Amino acid sequence: MSLFDFAFKCGYYDHSHLTNVIKRNTEWFNLTLISSRFSKVFIIVKTYFCKNIIIKADANIINSYMKSTFVLSILLLWQVDCFAQTTPSDLFHELGLKGSTTVYDYKNKKWFFTDSADARRLTLPASTFKIINSLIALETGAIKGADEIFKWDGQERTIFGGTPVPAWNQDTDLRSAYKNSTIWFYVELAKRIGRKKYRSYLKKSGYGNGDFSEKGTDFWNYGEFGISPMNQINFLVCLYEGNLPFSGSVMNTVKSIMVSESNSDFTYRDKTGWTTKDGQDIGWWVGYLQTKNNIYFFATRISKSTDTTNPDFSSARKMITKQILQKVIESD
Repeated sequence: MSLFDFAFKCGYYDHSHLTNVIKRNTEWFNLTLISSRFSKVFIIVKTYFCKNIIIKADANIINSYMKSTFVLSILLLWQVDCFAQTTPSDLFHELGLKGSTTVYDYKNKKWFFTDSADARRLTLPASTFKIINSLIALETGAIKGADEIFKWDGQERTIFGGTPVPAWNQDTDLRSAYKNSTIWFYVELAKRIGRKKYRSYLKKSGYGNGDFSEKGTDFWNYGEFGISPMNQINFLVCLYEGNLPFSGSVMNTVKSIMVSESNSDFTYRDKTGWTTKDGQDIGWWVGYLQTKNNIYFFATRISKSTDTTNPDFSSARKMITKQILQKVIESD
């Protein structure tokens, strides 16, 4: 696996961006031995993508370091795993769901996974795409500002063809559309933005797999466009740090729109999502929790068969995430 392939596996798809990063840094990564337990040794690979990735390797691989640093680096890239493989997967099973939660501890530069393989698997982002969609819309002038109102066309919208949603059936601005996941509002924005600009900004932002084969306007809800939980978090870290191809004012506006819960002790900036594909319901909750002492980036994705009814599906996204976040915070 090449360094480029490794970066792709972790959610980066822009060759030109990777090349520029390598040019800016004479040392692409460094290795630091941080701890050992039994026959396993943990290595931290420090990259230049607003994050650290934790790698786990067998002790005999470490011995080979004495013989060949190059061989070691290649073997490590094949041995991608998580730093702290927790076991709260029962939370998903108890609710009759499949899925995973991925957390990145910003201060301590640690990744936490309930399922490290699932953390790299790509699926449709659904309404979590509204984060970057809002950034692109504001940056390109597809909308004048967060308070510009789009007129409702009078067509009644419902949840999956069932219950009408009052918030979807009225005039709406960006702030309300983001909060209420008003699909028609963002479809209108997408028509104004156009695929060419999407390709450019998504590539520059290292967001998703770049598959625009879906003919419909909302390619984030249908088709083959995909993103992994790790890629979601990497993008959010870059948003937090201001390392994205958008103006500071645009990023600050979107950060303010993302706030869902806040008090003197913490602030949640996030977005939920829900779509269906290949007979599966796919649910997301992504964002970051900012406390007085740290920032925790998270991405939870759950799934179930569309043939089964599960009243906990919607609420489970946040319930599971908050339980896991509490465990991570307690271990900090």
